[in-house]
Amino acid sequence: MRIQISPSLLAADFARLGQEVEAVARGGADMLHLDVMDGVFVPNISFGMPVIASLRKATDLFFDVHIMITHPERYIRDLAAAGADLVTFHVEAAGDPVSVIEEIHRCGMKAGVTLRPDTPAAAVLPLLPRVELVLVMTVEPGFGGQAFRPEMMPKVEEIAVFAKEHGLGELIIQVDGGIGADTAALCAAHGANCFVAGSSIFGARDKAGAIAAIRTAAQDGRRSSALYAGAGQRSIYEQASDKPSGSVSAGADYGTAEGPGAVPGDRTAGGGKE
Repeated sequence: MRIQISPSLLAADFARLGQEVEAVARGGADMLHLDVMDGVFVPNISFGMPVIASLRKATDLFFDVHIMITHPERYIRDLAAAGADLVTFHVEAAGDPVSVIEEIHRCGMKAGVTLRPDTPAAAVLPLLPRVELVLVMTVEPGFGGQAFRPEMMPKVEEIAVFAKEHGLGELIIQVDGGIGADTAALCAAHGANCFVAGSSIFGARDKAGAIAAIRTAAQDGRRSSALYAGAGQRSIYEQASDKPSGSVSAGADYGTAEGPGAVPGDRTAGGGKE
């Protein structure tokens, strides 16, 4: 899976949203991260369908929508109508996460699942064969500008190893919170391949340069990682095969998944960058 960059709209200048989105699109962004908050699941309110629908008219960027809301199943059809391409919801907010994933796919979108920093990876592992993306929050969701939490790296790695063990090579493993060039390298070394960055991109005068710096750092972090060991070394992926039986298996708890169906639409996450 190639490295992808998803600038977070929450850090943009809301008086100039159209220009801000155009700038990151020209600068090489693979997708646009849109945080929808309800003031209940998280103690903040951001924006909703009218902003998404308005921006949809202004750009062909892939819309990577992260919903931090209670009862996510209520809003899936509205998000699809507004122009979302992928919807990521919190496992903590969904009583029946499989039904939410199925509804997202029925509406023609890709599905993602995410979890708060204090929620263990085991809460989402059985869902991974059903989704296209998993988001590991490296800050507490709800506010931008928080400090990166490096203690989330074992969770990223656990998900990456699980994905490898279960043949989920196309799974997007996304990180969000305090991401810049320095932290992107660390996350990539632990298995992340998609990087949500807010102030480090929208706060930069040279947005193209900021996007390129994060991408290069992530590529360097991946090359230096034991997860992607060179000749003569046993990677962490290979070592995972030594794990005794009894670990979480694909489909456990949530039923056996046959994988998500084909997702229609012309927009795809990314555009061919390595």
